[in-house]
Amino acid sequence: MDVTLQVTIDCGEPRRLVEFWCEALGYIPEPPPGGAATWRDYWADQGVSEEELDADGGEEPESIVDPEGRGPRVWFQQVPEPRTVKNRVHLDLKVGGGRGVPLAERTRRVSEKADRLRRLGATVLRVMDEPGADHYAVVLQDPEGNEFCVV
Repeated sequence: MDVTLQVTIDCGEPRRLVEFWCEALGYIPEPPPGGAATWRDYWADQGVSEEELDADGGEEPESIVDPEGRGPRVWFQQVPEPRTVKNRVHLDLKVGGGRGVPLAERTRRVSEKADRLRRLGATVLRVMDEPGADHYAVVLQDPEGNEFCVV
């Protein structure tokens, strides 16, 4: 049985998160499928009503993809309710290089990525750097409050 993985993130403003997560993951906005010129054209061809397209806009992608085709598609599903509790699943952006890289270098890589994401709208929740531990990570929230880690 073939299984593919899509990560779905509930949110209030999909287009805002498309921009943020493209930068965070090195992804690109997903092009419209089937040779459609725009997402609006694609959705109209799929039978979505003009009324629904006008309400949503339907123009911009609400999903992002790995340009190299290795990582999962990420879809930002618009939902009416705000996030109210800590998410039980989160993403780890592994930029440090693993335990084979000296801690000082891992710390530099993680800090640089976290700083870049903070400038894009992320909020730093905490830094994980226990004295004597061979570990360094930063826990952040994306612009809508979804938690993730840079390790």
